Amino acid sequence: MSQHLRHDLEDLEKALLSVGAQVEHAVRRAFTALQTRKADIAHEVMAGDEAIDRAEVKLEVDCLKVLALHHPVAGDLRFVAACLKINNDLERIGDLAVNVAKRAASLNDQGRAPLPPDLEDMTDTVAKMVRQSLDAFVKADAGLAREVMLTDDRVDTLNREVIDSTAKRMAKDLAYVEDGLLFISATKNLERIADHATNIAEDVVYMVEGYIIRHQGTPAT
Repeated sequence: MSQHLRHDLEDLEKALLSVGAQVEHAVRRAFTALQTRKADIAHEVMAGDEAIDRAEVKLEVDCLKVLALHHPVAGDLRFVAACLKINNDLERIGDLAVNVAKRAASLNDQGRAPLPPDLEDMTDTVAKMVRQSLDAFVKADAGLAREVMLTDDRVDTLNREVIDSTAKRMAKDLAYVEDGLLFISATKNLERIADHATNIAEDVVYMVEGYIIRHQGTPAT
């Protein structure tokens, strides 16, 4: 590997980690807004989305420049490809965090309905998935990436439980319907964040091992 290519790859990694840090912060603040019903935190998340979008576009351009200038192969090519895909998933997670923040702000406007059972557990689990998927990238740790993928099933289960419990309460208490719909919408966005964290984990496995998990399943370790 040439010195120039090594330097550019290091710059890509730093830029991706910067985007990841911004997105992880947005996710945690959005979840805090949802759990505490603090509208000011929700608006902070919404206001920060533009910076994430700009960073995502810049990183994509930088990745394409590396491909055009250096024509990387093998592991270096997989690294750049993974950066491109992870970058896109991070931007989508940022958008979904904004969606959660919007629901939190609306809940604040409606009053202070209690959180559905399991919702806090779900937000904590999803936040951990985002954190671990980025850790797996930093450490080039395919084992940790697989742990993230396995956690997605738990999030799917929690999503169903939150929706079921909320729907039952809505059926018994019509005054809860508006809040209940906002909670259900928020949980759907949480579940989609977990899906994107899983995508990042799959890309880490590809980066490290050269194996594409999508539509094929996880190979035996």
